[in-house]
Amino acid sequence: MNKSAYHKLVERGIRPSAQRLAIMDYLLTHFTHPTVEDVYQGLHDEIPTLSRTTVYNTLHLLAERNAVQMITIDDRQACYDGNTAPHVHFFCKKCGKIVDLMDEDVPTFKLPKTVHGHVVDEVQLYYKGICSECANIE
Repeated sequence: MNKSAYHKLVERGIRPSAQRLAIMDYLLTHFTHPTVEDVYQGLHDEIPTLSRTTVYNTLHLLAERNAVQMITIDDRQACYDGNTAPHVHFFCKKCGKIVDLMDEDVPTFKLPKTVHGHVVDEVQLYYKGICSECANIE
């Protein structure tokens, strides 16, 4: 068991069941921004009793408690990121890959508390385009 997965759940007030620990650990060790289906397929052999519904509900709980980021760049499906530190994503419109951009070239911003009277609790910043791998194929 990954101790950081356990601590992340506990510090967010989430009971660390075996399935929740496995899902959190998966996100902390797979930097591919997996979907619900990806997490399910990645863990099903290890935990045969795991259901897609459990994965879906757990990921939503983790996102609700800010233990993970739910990324909604692609209109077709949500992806999840175990890295909750502020960072920008790049979405390749050709292959669908999502990449973390953590370097100093990323614009910095301060999360406002309100915008025109609306309470802000989340900002997602991402770039869309063609990744370097797909650009080299063309």
